[in-house]
Amino acid sequence: MKGGIAMYQKILVPLDGSPLAECVLSQVRNLAKGGLVGEIILINVVEIPSDWVIEGFDFVALKNANFKAAQEYLTKVEGDLSSEGVQVRSVVLEGRIADTIVDYAKGQNVDLITMATHGYTGLKQVMFGSVALRVLHDAHAPILLVRPDSCRK
Repeated sequence: MKGGIAMYQKILVPLDGSPLAECVLSQVRNLAKGGLVGEIILINVVEIPSDWVIEGFDFVALKNANFKAAQEYLTKVEGDLSSEGVQVRSVVLEGRIADTIVDYAKGQNVDLITMATHGYTGLKQVMFGSVALRVLHDAHAPILLVRPDSCRK
């Protein structure tokens, strides 16, 4: 942000590499272009369930590969945003996705979390869970949820 004080000093943007998650980027760009954002923090959480530990399976190699892929992805998104004049940084963390997002947001004193949601309801939500719903429930910062419909032209 150039001059003045931004409405949101820090916006946390959880991304998992999917087109759905990237739907929030147009909203974040608009906020940044409007001078409402001080800094954008991109976050990707690598979660490898403990039940994936199988005899003979190289858990460390899988974790390292996932970390490397996540960092490469965030570096590309970070580069795209910073080329537009947006102050941005990225972080890759390990843990349970929703819990890690909430804890990181609190630790960084984030002013806003922006994330996409599938918009599942009923049985689908119960079966698939919802990271967005868990973050919405547990986070202390305001949440901007973007539905995938907003990305369709």
